[in-house]
Amino acid sequence: MLPAARLPLDIRATGLMLMLCLCWGFQQIAIKLVAADISPTLQIGLRSVFAAVVLACIVLRKEGWAVFADGTLVPGLVAGALFAAEFLLVAQGLLYTTASHMSVFLYTAPIFTALGLHFTLREERLRPAQWLGVAIAFAGIALAFLGRSQEVSAPAMLLGDLLGVLAGAAWGTTTVAIRKSRLSEAPPTKTLLYQMVVAGVALPLFAWATGQGNPVFSPPALASLAFQAFGVALFSLLVWFWLLRRYLATRLSILSFMTPLFGVAFGVLILDEPLDAAFVAGALMVMVGILIVIGIRMKAP
Repeated sequence: MLPAARLPLDIRATGLMLMLCLCWGFQQIAIKLVAADISPTLQIGLRSVFAAVVLACIVLRKEGWAVFADGTLVPGLVAGALFAAEFLLVAQGLLYTTASHMSVFLYTAPIFTALGLHFTLREERLRPAQWLGVAIAFAGIALAFLGRSQEVSAPAMLLGDLLGVLAGAAWGTTTVAIRKSRLSEAPPTKTLLYQMVVAGVALPLFAWATGQGNPVFSPPALASLAFQAFGVALFSLLVWFWLLRRYLATRLSILSFMTPLFGVAFGVLILDEPLDAAFVAGALMVMVGILIVIGIRMKAP
């Protein structure tokens, strides 16, 4: 049976993507707001545990234990380890840098995905114009790091920003690993289950091993966890996968770049985070570079 044709974006898809970008843009803010009560690493670990339990119930009810006998277990664990590494880097980075910076540097992932696929899949080779986009994006990262004013260039913030870029690289590598394995043909819920299970085990263990495992479940912390568990880990990802099954992925990817813009805006308005001119210019270069890479792919035959 031929796969169903993907639809161009309509009002419903655009509205849902706007809602998802708002949700994703706010997640770094939600983590940062209650970091004094629950460490970022433990927050992400706890939301992953919740999502893993819900997804396990859904997947096992549908397929039973045979779900792990289709050759996806090993690549699933690899994808899960990369996913856990990504969010460990995000959580640790938020201890040092602002949520605004993390929102931008995490979304360098498409550049690392494009580079990884270029070197592993012949049909994904980058065109010259796409290499220009990659160069612009990396120049933007360099400007954001090296051009900032002295008051926002503290070593701690630089470390946090570096962890954000590494988180983007881990995200991009996860996409390549999924594309290169049997997970590329697996239901999205199964891939997400592997990721949440590994993160749900690894991140809480890391938090407790490093002295970050003493949460204070204050009302704001519980509200933040509820948003992250229901809004981010379950609702937003399931809606995203639903959209990917029905609409053109490249068009959805273009709209997803509203996320760092929302993240920066929320960081400034809610957390009163400062914006350095070099960071703003560098962030815009990163976004332009990524849009060039994705835009050329959209036009490719």
